[in-house]
Amino acid sequence: MLEALTKFFHGDVFHRICFAVLLLIIGVLAIRILMKLLRKTLEKSKLEKAAHSLITSLCKVALYLILGLSVASALNIDVTSVVALASVLTLAVSLSLQNMVSNVIGGFTILYTHPFHSGDFVEIAGQSGTVQEINMTYTMLSTPDNKRIAIPNSAVTAAQIVNFTSAETRRVDIAVSASYDCPTQQVMDALVQAGTLDNVLLEPAPQAVITGYGDSAISYSLRVWVKPQDYWDVYFTIQQRVDTVFREQGIEMTYPHLNVHMVEPPKRNEQA
Repeated sequence: MLEALTKFFHGDVFHRICFAVLLLIIGVLAIRILMKLLRKTLEKSKLEKAAHSLITSLCKVALYLILGLSVASALNIDVTSVVALASVLTLAVSLSLQNMVSNVIGGFTILYTHPFHSGDFVEIAGQSGTVQEINMTYTMLSTPDNKRIAIPNSAVTAAQIVNFTSAETRRVDIAVSASYDCPTQQVMDALVQAGTLDNVLLEPAPQAVITGYGDSAISYSLRVWVKPQDYWDVYFTIQQRVDTVFREQGIEMTYPHLNVHMVEPPKRNEQA
C-alpha cells in the first residue's frame, strides 16, 4: 500500500493533477482580475451602460469555458472529444432553450441597432419606463412609480419601440373643453397663460387651438414644448393651472349633458 502511494505521488498522474489544480486556481484568480479590468474599461468607454451586463456575462462564460478546456488538457483528457461532446450538448440545449437563445441574439441586435440609450424613457410592448440595463436575456426598465419591468430581448426586437427622449425636446398636449357661451379667443388666451411656465420653452411658443365642436362644448388643445426630463412636471402643473385660470376668468369647463325642453301641448276645445 505504501509503495503504491509512493508511486502515485511520484508518478505523472499526480503531477498532472497538481498542475491542473494549480492551473484552475490561477485561472479563477486571473478571470476575476480580468473581469474587474473589463468593468473598469466599460465604465470609461462610450458604450451604453445598459449593455455592460450583457458584455461582462458573455466574456465571463467564454473565459471559464477556455479555463475548463485548459484544465481538461492538463489532465491529459482529449479536448477534441470534449469539444465535440460540448457541441452536441450545446445543440441539444439550444433546441430545448430556443427562447433563451432568441433573447441572447436579441440582445446583440439591440446593441447593434441602438434603438435606445441608457437613461432613455421608452415604450416597448406596451410598457413604459427608463432603460436601466440590457442583460443576456432581458431589457430592464424602471417605471416612474419605481417598478422594475423585465422585457425579453426577443420581444424588444419584435415590438414597436417608442423613444420619448431621443430628441432634445418633447411636446406636452393638454386637451380641455369649454362652453359655447365662452368666447373662443378668451379660452385660448387663458390656456396660453396657464401654459406659460419657467421650464416651458419659448421657441416654439405655447399654442392653443380649437380641435372640434361637440354637442355640448368646444374642444381645445394646449401645446407646449419642453425638455424631455421636464415633461411630467410640466404636464401635471399645467393640469392644475388650467383649472385655476379658468375659475379666475369665469370660463366654464363643460361635461356631456343633454338639454330637454318641455313644450306644453295645446288644449283641446271642450265639447258642449
